Amino acid sequence: MQLRVAGITQESVVDGPGLRVVIFTQGCPHHCPGCHNPQTHDPNGGHLNTIEQILTVIENSRLIRGVTFSGGEPFLQPKPLTYLAKQIHKRGLDIVTYTGFRFEELLALGLRRPEVKELLQHTDILIDGPYQAAERDLRLAFRGSRNQRLIDVQRSLRAGRVILWEDPAARIWA
Repeated sequence: MQLRVAGITQESVVDGPGLRVVIFTQGCPHHCPGCHNPQTHDPNGGHLNTIEQILTVIENSRLIRGVTFSGGEPFLQPKPLTYLAKQIHKRGLDIVTYTGFRFEELLALGLRRPEVKELLQHTDILIDGPYQAAERDLRLAFRGSRNQRLIDVQRSLRAGRVILWEDPAARIWA
């Protein structure tokens, strides 16, 4: 199985909690003005990697808490990312997924495309919504604009409503 990627970052602390590997997927339909990764928009750009190649990168990354799927738009490639997410979870790591879609849109899309729902089910934290330059706020953790939410996906799916993710480490310092 292959995934079209724009690139992979082996160590990031800005794309989710803890030290992370970030997979930048290729292809994005949103084209948000002011996008941080406009080179990822072309669905034919980037390059193909096998899931095994990506897993090797992850396994060679020490001290990571998890893996982040960014973009581009990860939900354009839900099947290979779901397979990858399952393998990552087996290794005891968590999954953060960025998307320009809103959580509610993904739920509706998942009714027509089960692979979208499956990727959502294998995501721990979802950072949803398009980047909006007018809502830019550099003080926000893990996101670029105030309209974007950090969603605890598993709790949200069980509750049938959006439950925002809270960093347990932040409570220690509060």
